[in-house]
Amino acid sequence: MSSDHRPYMIGVAGGSSSGKTTVAERLAEMAGDQRVALIKLDSYYCTYPEQPLEERAKANYDHPSAFDWELLNRHLAELTMGITVPVPVYDYTNHKRSDEVRMVAPSRIIVVEGILVLAEPSLRDRFDLKVYIDTEADLRFIRRLLRDTVERGRTPDSIIAQYLESVRPAHEQFIEPSKRFADVIIPHGGLNAPAIDVLLARVRELAVIE
Repeated sequence: MSSDHRPYMIGVAGGSSSGKTTVAERLAEMAGDQRVALIKLDSYYCTYPEQPLEERAKANYDHPSAFDWELLNRHLAELTMGITVPVPVYDYTNHKRSDEVRMVAPSRIIVVEGILVLAEPSLRDRFDLKVYIDTEADLRFIRRLLRDTVERGRTPDSIIAQYLESVRPAHEQFIEPSKRFADVIIPHGGLNAPAIDVLLARVRELAVIE
């Protein structure tokens, strides 16, 4: 991929269960898999397989230190150079990377989605468009509670304890302040159809540019 055709990078941030994944996946779906590479920050959790499961479960997964920023930045740099990258597949049940990887090929548009993608300077500076999904705290908590009980097999008590001990404090300290770096703020998350349509129009425009 030549410098004249450098990928257009979009960062989509927001609190846990704000709807940022819905927005990012919708952008990728509407533009087409051949035009958009979707990278999820959750794939880049640091992994410590040598630690006991109980110890891994107690880690603060909403703190910037929980992520392997070096690997993520290296993969984005390689995608920019036209190199296919092996994105880790994270095992939420066992709190470590699985043995699988997801091969992501270079694309005209790269969408990077995650809670802290606008909070980390080394990552934020890569984006041509920075989007923040702004959703009310009570809705985010309810969505997280439903998701983690159904999809990740967790108990309500453990989800509530984690929310109070780490999720909410990290949101207030790191995620919410990163909103000031956004070019576009979308209230009401994935339910804001007019705002998403504006983003889709921009993505479609970019997708047809060779």
